[in-house]
Amino acid sequence: MKELKMKKCVSAQTLVNPPRIAEDIDFENLKNLVDKHLEWTLELNKPATQVYTKPVKGCSFNMLKILANFEDCHPDTLFDVLFDPDYRKVWDSHMLQSREIGIINVNNDVGYYAMNCPPPLKPRDFVLMRSWLDTGPKGEQMLLSRSVLHKDYPHLRGFIRAHSILTGFLIRKSKNGCFLGYVAHCDPQGALPSWLVNKVTHTVGPKMVKDLRKAALGYERWKSSQPHRRKPWRFPEEMMNIPRMLITDCFEDNQPKISVKEV
Repeated sequence: MKELKMKKCVSAQTLVNPPRIAEDIDFENLKNLVDKHLEWTLELNKPATQVYTKPVKGCSFNMLKILANFEDCHPDTLFDVLFDPDYRKVWDSHMLQSREIGIINVNNDVGYYAMNCPPPLKPRDFVLMRSWLDTGPKGEQMLLSRSVLHKDYPHLRGFIRAHSILTGFLIRKSKNGCFLGYVAHCDPQGALPSWLVNKVTHTVGPKMVKDLRKAALGYERWKSSQPHRRKPWRFPEEMMNIPRMLITDCFEDNQPKISVKEV
């Protein structure tokens, strides 16, 4: 397949800048993206799920927003499912590899994630910095992640290094369970035409949310059967066995880049 000329996301170019830890304004921005629908197009409207898309200036890939209500699911359980690396291996059928690279502080870490893609697409991988916030009495739990570079994780042959410009989860307690707001803006890199990426996103996103709900309903039973029940994202004292790292470890690597002419 010939390489397609397409407009890459300007936002993805900011990866060469020093990464930063998410601040209050970043979490407020996530809430605004979830709650305000101006300039968003409603693509799917079902009783428990709504899917929106929005064009982004300087980028040919749309931003995706999914709002979902999970009945009979406690918000704390859903938050734990998003974090638990052992359980991810159970419910995430797309995951090929996942590693905890290191902890920056009690609310920020960096990890590696590789995922399979439908043929003939090449597998994608990410190096992601995560920041999370539990507002306690306000009843909101949020998770933000975006791509960073790391000196020990250069581009690997056989994978295309995708860029998560923004991925966010907002969880709120509801009358019968919890509400999930999911926002994603990703540049998959490679030679994929933007129309195809936007089309696939409409189906992959809702499926991920459906799988997440099913995983949340089975989490407590699974966790109770495990030899250990660690939750370092909730209990900082359990982070002692996770490598510590500095935010300065995330910078542009100087290793030769692999020419990407594949999909």
